[in-house]
Formats: sequence, C-alpha cells, structure tokens
Amino acid sequence: MDKYQEPFDQPVAKSGDENIKRGNWSKKLDFFLSCVGYAVGMGNIWRFPYLCYKNGGGAFLVPYLVALFTCGLPLFFMEVALGQFSSCGAVEIWKICPILKGVGYGTVIVTAVCCIYYNLLLAYILFYFFMSFTKSLPWETCNNDWNTPTCIQRELLNMTNTTETPFYTGTTATLVNSTSGAGYIATPSEEYWYHYILEISDGLHEFGGIHLKLLGFFILGYIIVFLCLSKGVKSTGKVVYFTATFPYIILTILFIRGITLPGALNGLYYYFVPEWKELLNINVWGSAFIQIFYSLGPGWGGVITMASYNRFNYDLIGVSFIVPVINSATSIFAGCVIFSVLGYMAEVANVPIKDVASNGPGLAFVVYPEALTHLPVSPLWAVLFFFMLLTICLDSQFVMIETVITAVWDTFASKLQSGKIWVTLGVCVCMFIIGLPFTSRAGSYLFTIVDWYSAIFSAMVIALAEVIVVGWVYGAERFLDDIEFMIKRPIAGRILFIALWKFVVPAIISSILVLTAISHMPVSYLNYDFPTWAIVFGWVLAMMSIIPIPAYAFYYLVFEESGDFITRVKHSLQPSADWAPAVERNRADYRNWRTNNGHNLPHVIPHEMHMMIKTENDSVQATNHYDPYIDR
Repeated sequence: MDKYQEPFDQPVAKSGDENIKRGNWSKKLDFFLSCVGYAVGMGNIWRFPYLCYKNGGGAFLVPYLVALFTCGLPLFFMEVALGQFSSCGAVEIWKICPILKGVGYGTVIVTAVCCIYYNLLLAYILFYFFMSFTKSLPWETCNNDWNTPTCIQRELLNMTNTTETPFYTGTTATLVNSTSGAGYIATPSEEYWYHYILEISDGLHEFGGIHLKLLGFFILGYIIVFLCLSKGVKSTGKVVYFTATFPYIILTILFIRGITLPGALNGLYYYFVPEWKELLNINVWGSAFIQIFYSLGPGWGGVITMASYNRFNYDLIGVSFIVPVINSATSIFAGCVIFSVLGYMAEVANVPIKDVASNGPGLAFVVYPEALTHLPVSPLWAVLFFFMLLTICLDSQFVMIETVITAVWDTFASKLQSGKIWVTLGVCVCMFIIGLPFTSRAGSYLFTIVDWYSAIFSAMVIALAEVIVVGWVYGAERFLDDIEFMIKRPIAGRILFIALWKFVVPAIISSILVLTAISHMPVSYLNYDFPTWAIVFGWVLAMMSIIPIPAYAFYYLVFEESGDFITRVKHSLQPSADWAPAVERNRADYRNWRTNNGHNLPHVIPHEMHMMIKTENDSVQATNHYDPYIDR
C-alpha cells in the first residue's frame, strides 16, 4: 500500500469525519469557539488594560486597531487557511517549503515551553479559586500565620497618614513619607501572594524545595487538561461550549457590579482618556503590535492546529475576520471591568489610580484580589473572578498542548499504533516533569526568566517566516487561488491581501523585531539581580526555537536534496510532492484542477506521478469545483 492510499481507503469514517486518520471538528461552532477561547487569554485580562492606560489611554486604541487590521487579521486568516488546506499541524505544514521545516520545530518548542509555565498560572488560579470558598477571604486581614509585622491593611494605612498617602505599586508595597516613618510595608493580598501562594525564596540561589500545596494544584491542572483533551478535538469541541462562553457572562456580571461602585467612573476615565501626544512615541506603536501577538496568537502554531481539523470545504472567511475582532473587543471590555473596580479601590484607599494600576500577575493575583475584599459578599465575587480566569486559562492551554500533540502525531503517526490518547498522556507527563522546578519556592523567579526570554521574539520570527513563504516563495496569488478552490467561491479584496502578505506584514514584523532588539531591557523582578547564568539560560531558551531553522535548512540541503547547490536550493523552496489536500478525493480534484489549468505540480520523480493523481477507487472522477481562473 502506498503512502497516498493509507488513510483514505474508506471514503467516510463511522464518526462522520472527512479525514479518517486525524478526525474533524464535530460541528462548525466547535472550531469557532475554540478559536475564540484560544485568542481570548490571560493577556486580554492582565496585559491589555494596563498597556492601554500606560500608553495614552484611549489614544492607544488607534495603534492597536491599526495593528489588528494590518497585521493581526491577515496573519490569522493566513494561518487558518494554511491549516485547513493541508490538514497538517505546525510541523508538517512546512511541506509548503521543505527547507524551512525547522520553523515548525521551533513553533513546537516555543509552544511547549509556554505550555509548561502556563500550567503554573493554571495552578495559581486553582489555588486562589479553592481558597475563596470561605466566609471571609484569607487575604483580607493581617491576622494570619503567613503575615509579617510589615503587613498593614489599606484602611489602616490611611489612618496613619493625614498628609501624604502611602501607596502600593503592584509589585512591592512601599511606605512613602508616612507620619509613622519611612519603611517597607505590604498589603494583606501581597503577603498572601508572596508568603502563602508562592512561599517565595530570596532568589534562584535558594531553591527552597518543592511547595507541596502548589505542586498539588499543578498536578490537578494537568489532570483537567488531559481529561479535556483525551479524545482529541471531539472532547475539546464539547468543553469549549462552556469555557469559551462563560468568561463573557462573568465579565458582564463584574462590569455591572463595577460601574455601580463609587469611583468607578474615575477608573474608566483614566483608562479611556486619550493622550494624543503618545501617538508620536514609537514605543507605543511597538507595544500595540506586540500585544496582537500576545493575544491573537499568530506564530504560535495554535491557529494552524485548530484549522487543520476543519473539513476541507469549510468557509473560513467569516471566522478569520470575526475572531480577531472579538478578541480585540474582549480586551477593551475586560479593561472596563478591571479599571472600574480599580477606580473603586483607589477611592476607598484615597490614592491615585496610577498607584493601584498594575500589569501581569501583580494585577491578577494581588491588586484585583485586594479590590474584591472591598466588595460586599467578597468570597462570591472572588469565586466568580477566579473561575473566569480558570476558564480563560484552560482554553488557551487546551490549544497550546493540542498543538504539541498534533505535531507529534502528524510526525510519528505511522509508528504510533497505541492511539492518540497515549500521545496526549505522554505529552502531559513530560511537561509536568519538566515543569516541576516551577513549583519550588524559587519558581516565580524561574517563571519570570522563561516568560521574559522564551516567547514573543520567537513567535514574531516564526510569523515572519510564514508570511514571507506565503507571500514570496509559494506566492500570495497562488495561495489565494488555493483558498478559492477550497471554499468554492471568490475572495473579496485579493489585491489587498496580496499587498499585505507581500509587503505590509513583513515590513511591520521586521520593524517590530528591530525595535524589540533595540529597546530590550534586562529582566527584573522584585529588585532582584538575576545571576549571569540565569540570563544566559534565558537567551538559550530564546534561541532554542530559532536555531532549528538554520540547522534543519543545512540538513535538508545536504541530505535530502541532490545536484549542485543552486538546484538544491531551488528544489527545497518548492512545495513537496505531498503538499495538497489530505483527503484523497479532495487531493485528486486539486491535482486535476492544477493540471487542467496549465499549472505545474510539485516537483516529484517520474515514477511517483501516478500516486499523486490516484483517486479513492481508481475510477472516481474529479468532482465539480470552483475554478478561480474561469469564474473570476
């Protein structure tokens, strides 16, 4: 049996799947909700609101929306189309340009690293969630075993200060010019975070052993993820009906409650008031484009993976436009929820908004939990808030781990006879073992290093490689023709997408990469000076997803191609022989359509040609299809 026959001897699986070996989404809505759940992540809640406030308020929406429509949306559309056309994950997708298959390996590496520390966030959230089922929240007061003499409740702070108010900065609390004297102080929520949740050590030199409570929630996080992914996209597609929609219910409830609080309008004012001069700051524009990569997720492999489970003729246009818009709208709405409550918090504490505004874990695990203590029936609001974070975190984790699982399955499917559930279990166990150091008392320092160096730079390099290949190597015009063949209708704005993929998006990503390199700052956390070995480790992590690109290109030219150097390079940039739709019926249609319209098939040796045009039963003729060359 030849390799083109193997998965396709049966026209349809008993499950109704078009692609028997890989499976498909059960319903169209499964894919849509999975995309929404993946795109709407922790960055929408804890990063975007602060960026908007910090970079000109409402004025920040201008570069952010420009970034969405000139970079985010074209990349998202491109990745959905790539995955759906080929039914391949992040590694095998590079049949489109074999010499760059190392980009696929880099994608899996950066996603796997992100999965490992993202599950730590899941453990933190589970920790807070279960600790919220009490009559009074454990971070409300300073009367706990983990509190220190420096712990002072915010109301008491104001009682000790009649002229100038001590404030909390979001990462460390400091008493400034207080009548009681200068020195370090901490709020109860801060001490709960550092002394109880983290049991933080003095640095990476003090490992401190495993934090057993945190380890328990770390294990629980992987158990939940495994159970939800155990049946592949079939189980994930069912789970996202709840996890992708529930956060919007909670956000709406929190927003309604937030805007009814005293000081809420002040918070929204600081969030939205435009400072137009910030539009002249190049760093503001850079932050906007980087945020698109954090929230929408191009370059991470997740979008390609989800789309690879679509049926071949699924009309992807609507989803490709709607999901990025929903993602950005959610970011803006989440900012309203956050800053309405922070406005109330500033009102209660009699401090400026800027002194309670925070970013990242400081917002999710210190500032907002403290704000919740000032609400009536605070445990209820805490349970809702952390359950919302739990569903948001799970959605992103589902897709990222599925990206790794799919890459392993696509690459080794012929050698894996035990079923995909064991691949899922193996991936989860490996990630758990590698992630164990994050559960130590020095884990938050390690988390900071990994998060700082491993993520966004690699994702932008990967996205740049993707768009250059589609725009210039494979050809934007040819790719749009493939999409039109796939969905059987013309695409409006072809010229616009050609311009975006060939010129605009590559120029933007290249500029942001240069800006990121120029403005790169040393990693910092709690005024701790990271040792040199830790910085080196961070850069090694960053390079782990970049090095496979030139390394595999060298390997491919030397061992996979023949002829002189120019011939090897020329062939290696052409799609491989099996770059085509995965299902035999669709593949035969596509091959026939290309040859009928005078286009060359991917380079193959002559004796393989008969394999490429073979149909399911050797007699099936090409079905009717939309021909962009005739109908356009």
